[in-house]
Amino acid sequence: MFSLEQLEAFIETVESGSFSNAARQLKKAQSVISQHVMNLEIDCGVELFDRSGRYPVLTAVGSKLLPYARATILQHRRLKHTALSLFGSQSSEVCLAMDEGIPIQRISEIIQLLESDFPNIELEFLSASSIDIIDMVHSGRASTGLIFSELSMPSSIDFESIGVIEFDLYVASSHPLAKSVAPNMDSLRLYRQLCIRSRNTKTSSFQQAFSPDVWYADNYYVLLELALQGHGWCLLPEHMASSSVSSGNLTRVPIEFEQIGWYANVDVIQHQDKSSLPLLKRLRQLFRELLVGQK
Repeated sequence: MFSLEQLEAFIETVESGSFSNAARQLKKAQSVISQHVMNLEIDCGVELFDRSGRYPVLTAVGSKLLPYARATILQHRRLKHTALSLFGSQSSEVCLAMDEGIPIQRISEIIQLLESDFPNIELEFLSASSIDIIDMVHSGRASTGLIFSELSMPSSIDFESIGVIEFDLYVASSHPLAKSVAPNMDSLRLYRQLCIRSRNTKTSSFQQAFSPDVWYADNYYVLLELALQGHGWCLLPEHMASSSVSSGNLTRVPIEFEQIGWYANVDVIQHQDKSSLPLLKRLRQLFRELLVGQK
């Protein structure tokens, strides 16, 4: 009867397009992959590939077998990871807390790859300010956080930088600040500032109050909306402001010093008690490889 190794060789040959590519992906000799597929064909009594050309082409019966082979491998992975989690060898739970100011267009791709490696994964998603997320990870409420870097971090938290996001100062096009070029940053003190603050009133290391008149929110989408309504000026991620700038509703604060924007590091953080778990290590790797590379 056919084996899991035969099914894996069959599936990888289909997905990678050749026996040699499948061998590289599975880290085995090409002869081993070819033999696995041949043995599977013998066990099934059919030809799964047409080998008359340069590359193997799936036959009609091979196409019928493929979804069952994939389902079998997936169920085997689920069985293996369930057994590991039952014996406490591996956690299957991830609570991911993300700052809404960080672009996450590829989060579905990251989760799909993570689920492929850990089929029994249980996911929860939270949105909060970076300061609040640090507290969540420190307390154990979240297992992984995606935040803008902070100067101060609890010693219990492991972190690594995975990229940068550009910020700039923005104001509604109808706001008085947009009507003329301000001679210096001190001119901003004359107008209301819109600023990020955590739910327990902590402010970010790069979102400090500058004006004596400040309104606070705990996420950047609220700041953006307040700015669009002309309630004040604020510091926003460039990717969030770009659409409103293009439409003419929002503008960079015109200041005589031409370049006033700066970059904020993006960190992935995890509690030291959990950061060595294979599931969370893989999640960090995927963030590092895929998330910030989208810019």
